[in-house]
Amino acid sequence: MGVAWRSLIYWCSVQPLTLSVVPGVFAICRLDASAPIPDWAGASSFLSITRTRDELSIVCPQDDVPEQVLSDKGWRCLRVEGPLDLSLIGVLASLTAPLAQAGIGVFAISTYDTDYVLVKAKNLERAILVLLEAGHQTRR
Repeated sequence: MGVAWRSLIYWCSVQPLTLSVVPGVFAICRLDASAPIPDWAGASSFLSITRTRDELSIVCPQDDVPEQVLSDKGWRCLRVEGPLDLSLIGVLASLTAPLAQAGIGVFAISTYDTDYVLVKAKNLERAILVLLEAGHQTRR
């Protein structure tokens, strides 16, 4: 399996990536599209907010999320060491394809500088092993 993923990395024009584990356990929250950005969302060092016409999605530390907010808790985050050139092709594919093959679901976030892949906390160690086998490196 490792050789096939190294071929995918080559095809995607991405060198093997270095990932680091972001400290903390995160929640993925869903609010109404017209909801204001809540005060509880702004206090952390890792925060992602996306508004579409259908929803307001917030990723933040799970301890910051009020109980009444619709959320899925128990996520860990892997950060691709960057910054990455925006012209790179297949960065997420080189990460998500081997994880999908291993049956590990992901929630991906992209920023201008880099990408983040969240996996359920119970799958973190296995995800790291799968990504190592695919040719990537990880830091703690």
